[in-house]
Amino acid sequence: MANLASTLNEEQLQILKDAALDFALSHGLVVRPPPPAHTNHTDSYDAATLQGGVINAPVALFPTPFPVKAFNNAVKIQPLYNQLVHDISQDDAFLKEIMESLSTVDDFVKRLYDLYLEVKKEGIAQSASLGVHRSDYIIHLNSGQDFSEAEIKQVELNTISVSFGSLSSLTGDLHRYLQATTGYFSDKIDSSALPSSDSIESIASGLASAHKHYGSKTAKVMMVVQPGERNAFDQRWIEYNLLKKHRVVLIRKTLAEIADHGRLDPKTKALYIGDQEVSVAYYRSAYATTDYPTEKEWEGRRLAERSLAIKCPTVAYQLVGTKKVQQVLAAPGQLERFVKDPETVAQLRASFTGLYPLDSSPEGLAAYEAALMNSDELVMKPQREGGGNNIYGKDIQESLRTLTAEQRNAYILMDIIRPPITKNVLLRKGQLQRADVVSELGVYGIYLHDGYKVIRNDNGGHLLRTKGVESNEGGVAAGFAVIDSVLLV
Repeated sequence: MANLASTLNEEQLQILKDAALDFALSHGLVVRPPPPAHTNHTDSYDAATLQGGVINAPVALFPTPFPVKAFNNAVKIQPLYNQLVHDISQDDAFLKEIMESLSTVDDFVKRLYDLYLEVKKEGIAQSASLGVHRSDYIIHLNSGQDFSEAEIKQVELNTISVSFGSLSSLTGDLHRYLQATTGYFSDKIDSSALPSSDSIESIASGLASAHKHYGSKTAKVMMVVQPGERNAFDQRWIEYNLLKKHRVVLIRKTLAEIADHGRLDPKTKALYIGDQEVSVAYYRSAYATTDYPTEKEWEGRRLAERSLAIKCPTVAYQLVGTKKVQQVLAAPGQLERFVKDPETVAQLRASFTGLYPLDSSPEGLAAYEAALMNSDELVMKPQREGGGNNIYGKDIQESLRTLTAEQRNAYILMDIIRPPITKNVLLRKGQLQRADVVSELGVYGIYLHDGYKVIRNDNGGHLLRTKGVESNEGGVAAGFAVIDSVLLV
């Protein structure tokens, strides 16, 4: 399979391309195009398409080989990560240790932590919490190690606005369709090695469970979205499945609209948008500073966080997703604060890669000095989501020299994971590109807790993102990668 993408001729690739584009447009595997001002003049779309139409979501034309042992392990440990997020979110002292220091150098984290403290002081109106998480991994292959024995290493754990649950399922459907109808002009792909992902349904199912727990049949789930969302179709599938399979209506509101039209019932703190009661506030925004251009957006977030609506996620869950928490958990003895079973600790630690602080601790100072000497095998990560924020290679040294000791605390260092390189053909905006690629696996988790006990703790499907080897970043929405699916080997 690794060589199949390079062996097919142009006529065969054109047949696959045409079939893939028709499938994508027929099944909602699409995104809105960027605004004309951000569109390269060489793109092949006319003005009408750019202003109001859709384009195919960026996808890989072929599924990418992935070791079955590593895939099954990632799926197996996702419920462990779901539980870990919740347990950390309940530990005020642990969060205080990390967030108070981060708050001095990161204004965004400070606003989130201040909101967390305000709601705790006022009294939490809703004890239940819903998590829709995604743990992202790259497979690591040691020198001389067989591909089938490669191990997963965690890149990050996302706790807010995890995307592409719907489009990843559809991309798997696309690859199974192409295999069934063309065989990929080869006998190298077995359909049984193309696992389906139920993430297109699991996220809606999780929201439905939270809505049911809320207890009002007339209330609605609210998806908190960004203005002018290009990835709306990934989100719409959640809305459609929520209605079709669970008979629950979803409304879409921005943070500013919540501030303008929202209110809390003075007795129950139920959240109303106009006359519509909200059962679940599900965030597909609110993860970056750009989502809060004015104080109005913070007012909207504050109103929702103080309300009776079940949050997905709570601000506590969001704080647990910061890179600093990931780095601290990798330190000796820290994971054991939350996980008592030695076997579970071993399973989680096996997925960790090298993580180092950049604070004023002896470990942080040692990591700083080491990075100034050699940063080729490191990545420097801030407390940001959304792609495009990491620093690599020699740029790390330049950045470290410009930061004060206090400012360095806003970052962590991570060992670069070197995955195996394969070949694929990428389909972007209707055009094909042959490329040497690497891939990143994301596993979704659905977790619902009522404040006293776990109601749901499930695996929620998977996502594969594939990018050219020349790209350091991996975000599809940020324009670095394409959506893919796994071919288990």
